[in-house]
Amino acid sequence: MAALPVLLLPVLLLLLAGCGGPGAAGQRRKEMVLSEKVNQLMEWASKRSVIRMNGDKFRRLVKAPPRNYSVIVMFTALQPHRQCVVCKQADEEYQILANSWRYSSAFTNKIFFAMVDFDEGSDVFQMLNMNSAPTFINFPAKGKPKRGDTYELQVRGFAAEQLARWVADRTDVHIRVIRPPNYAGPLMLGLLLAVIGGLVYLRGSNLDFLYNKTGWAFAALCFVLAMTSGQMWNHIRGPPYAHKNPHTGQVNYIHGSSQAQFVAETHIVLLFNGGVTLGMVLLHEAATSDMDVGKRKIMCIAGIGLVVLFFSWLLSVFRSKYHGYPY
Repeated sequence: MAALPVLLLPVLLLLLAGCGGPGAAGQRRKEMVLSEKVNQLMEWASKRSVIRMNGDKFRRLVKAPPRNYSVIVMFTALQPHRQCVVCKQADEEYQILANSWRYSSAFTNKIFFAMVDFDEGSDVFQMLNMNSAPTFINFPAKGKPKRGDTYELQVRGFAAEQLARWVADRTDVHIRVIRPPNYAGPLMLGLLLAVIGGLVYLRGSNLDFLYNKTGWAFAALCFVLAMTSGQMWNHIRGPPYAHKNPHTGQVNYIHGSSQAQFVAETHIVLLFNGGVTLGMVLLHEAATSDMDVGKRKIMCIAGIGLVVLFFSWLLSVFRSKYHGYPY
């Protein structure tokens, strides 16, 4: 009988090896939990490109391990009583980015797009010590978010193309942004061509207006003012119109950094440049026109006043953005 345990020992070892021991059981539980989380996210993503999360969903699917996927989370405040205009604008671009990924042929469960609204997950804002919106954070598949995993909204803007570049840099997932068709441009071009065609038809025998130097000069001046004020920056970067401090409620129309600007800042600079230009035009007319001396003096004084006033305002804007510039 003493030899029986010795004979049963190999059988017990085989049974333990087949079961895998406690470590293998834990690994299987981990894989099961991970599979449930991925399946849940894939199900939601198939219905909505941006998954809305509250505190419980965020802690379970984003913060808690295990996780082999990245989650891009937009923290926002979209409720009307929050009056966050930038949140709505950023949400539109975020939806375009998420839809581009959802309907891409390269769509996988490697990355998901989610959203936490302040009124649905204020506890998440408190947990992350967040006091501003909108904010984009990448929660990587392994480890905690690093400094680069928080999107620099004030510098880059919230255009979908800029967000896609940041996502590619943090996750190696390259998303080709596909925007819905916008018929405003073709309609405006068609309207412009129709107006030009109508003028040519009505004044076919008299096309002197095409040689009007004043008209061409005004059109060229408008184009130059639009370009020098930063309209191309707005088109490429998609910055917010202005920034409202969530603590004081103060609205800033001029960005404090030389590396970025607001849309309102573009309009302000365009107005200031236009004022300086108008002053220079008045000075030129006062010096070259054939009007009487009294009117020329008035035009000269008005021109000098416009140049001094608007140019000083331009300098003040420049000073607020380039703090280290020697004045």
